[in-house]
Amino acid sequence: MRKILIALYSLIAVSYGGLCLYLYLAQRSLVFPMLADHVSARDAGFPEAQEVTLTTSDGEKLLAWYVPPKPGKDLFIYFHGNGDTLNWRVDRDRALVADGDGLLALSYRGYEGSTGSPSEEGLHLDADAAYEFATTQASPDHIVVWGHSLGTGVAVKMASERKIRALILEAPYTSILEVASKQFPMFPLSFLLKDTFHSDERIRQVKAPVLIMHGDQDETIPISFGRALYYLIHNSTKKFVVFHGKGHIDFDDQRVLATVHAFLDE
Repeated sequence: MRKILIALYSLIAVSYGGLCLYLYLAQRSLVFPMLADHVSARDAGFPEAQEVTLTTSDGEKLLAWYVPPKPGKDLFIYFHGNGDTLNWRVDRDRALVADGDGLLALSYRGYEGSTGSPSEEGLHLDADAAYEFATTQASPDHIVVWGHSLGTGVAVKMASERKIRALILEAPYTSILEVASKQFPMFPLSFLLKDTFHSDERIRQVKAPVLIMHGDQDETIPISFGRALYYLIHNSTKKFVVFHGKGHIDFDDQRVLATVHAFLDE
């Protein structure tokens, strides 16, 4: 009996170790799935947008869709979620720029049309390239940074280091580490996870006004994470808007834009 138990425990330990090794080796393909091939802005039904190429400080070439702002209007820098593509929010993008606001929507390294392989450090370098381009097109007082899901971590870091008009966070988190640890509590993710995106630490340095929007039925990033991040904001004005009955990606675009514009007009 003792030998059987030892064999069973050994099998469990080996299986658990194998799962940990798999998570460590495969995590970036899980965090950054890169689902789509390149679709041009025109083919996606967004002829208002120009396709531009941004060069990062480490030499990667990034695809971005760009609509220049009209005089006196804002330029929105948009960072999408981990499984998203540039053409995922075309209807919202077209409505956003209809009144003269500009848009710079970035495709991260390794995603559609961009070179390289994604990582937390790499995405922050991508964001730096986007900001440098944006400041050649608009004053920082007219730059609004907007992130969704994974992109909120990129947006928070930019806002903590750069001068901007406002920060818009859609379904944000405190850190990828906390979200993953809640979903997979049986694994030592603090030792395994390479890309943690600690917005909880960086949000404290943000001085621009912050708007957080979160669905109360979000199962991917529960609303509790958005609220926790909201409570960590101490150096700027802030607003939290709940989208009742909504999940992670099914927000009403018209209400989203109305909420954003109302916040910016306050």
